Amino acid sequence: MSPEPDLVTGDAVALELRLARLASRGLAFAIDAVIQLVILVVGLIVVVAAGPDDGAARAAILLTLLVLVRVGYPVLFETLSRGRTPGKSAFGLRVVRDDGGPIRFRHALARGLAAAIVDFGPVFVWGAVAVVCSLVSEKSKRVGDFLAGTVVVLERAPAEVTPNIVMPPPLVSWAAQLDLSGLTDDLALALRQFLARYQSLRPEARDSLGANLAQEVAARIGAPVPPGVPVWAYLMAVLAERRNRTWPGAS
Repeated sequence: MSPEPDLVTGDAVALELRLARLASRGLAFAIDAVIQLVILVVGLIVVVAAGPDDGAARAAILLTLLVLVRVGYPVLFETLSRGRTPGKSAFGLRVVRDDGGPIRFRHALARGLAAAIVDFGPVFVWGAVAVVCSLVSEKSKRVGDFLAGTVVVLERAPAEVTPNIVMPPPLVSWAAQLDLSGLTDDLALALRQFLARYQSLRPEARDSLGANLAQEVAARIGAPVPPGVPVWAYLMAVLAERRNRTWPGAS
């Protein structure tokens, strides 16, 4: 039995992703909180030094700044980096949907609003709600995660599971014609992690996740899985071709 609760895809297939626990999430939050606090202090200094003399206008500006930093900071980073803030990046954490897929703006917004209003409060001192919720949740979720349908996972993979990427000989000519400009680093990382764990995944999870990845890759590069080609070979060929173009002679 897996030591971690499984994530379940929309097709009810269990994915064995490593969930981030309270300690690592707390440290990541601390880094983000320090960055946000610095931004607020700098903003306060600027408003006091160069802002309007009217007290009400100054208060309105500071309130707007507080909202932008408390809500806008996590929403901006998690949307643009598909689930990561500077703090999460430092500890190899990422926010994903309950089905293991990447989050979108609406997920980040729900998490950001819940963090500011419920989980941590507007002044960084009401974190007890987030802590208690994470402790009683099997998947270490805070209120924002429940509202957004997300979990935080530990995605930093050990070096020893790095797969050996080899171009399948029958796909050499096919891969040479691919337009890989739409293949992002994050998606390539997901492919490598999938191939590294291919043999250890449950057959049903392997098939479902492989099909989902192949569908996303096909949408990005405009080339579906060729007839008769296994999904793993298709993904391997795409990764190998990307590597060969990025680092010629590395194969």
